[in-house]
Amino acid sequence: MLLRLSYLLLFLGLISGLRAQPADGVYTHVDVKPSPIRTLRPEYPFELKRDGVEGIVAVTFVIDEHGNVVDPEVKKSTNSGFNESAIKAISQWKFRPAQVGGKPVKCRVTIPIRFNLDDE
Repeated sequence: MLLRLSYLLLFLGLISGLRAQPADGVYTHVDVKPSPIRTLRPEYPFELKRDGVEGIVAVTFVIDEHGNVVDPEVKKSTNSGFNESAIKAISQWKFRPAQVGGKPVKCRVTIPIRFNLDDE
């Protein structure tokens, strides 16, 4: 009886260490995080630059198994005038994909895009 209990506990321990694939196939927790290969700086909107406005746009998107950006959307923004520029830039980014169990997977990330006049 004690031996069976030991096997059961070992089995349950192994199962709890496995990552279940999300229903939509998009992970939020991965073994290896995605890393940028190519990024494009967003264009600073003329009117906001002229008026001295700075801001941050938090963009949520999926990085697919090939490292492409899919379905970017603004999660939060300090000024909606920056949104289009942030989405346009991120849509052109390329990543090394995330990995689970040594295989590339889709994952969801949120990245803040900062618009600072000092960087211009």
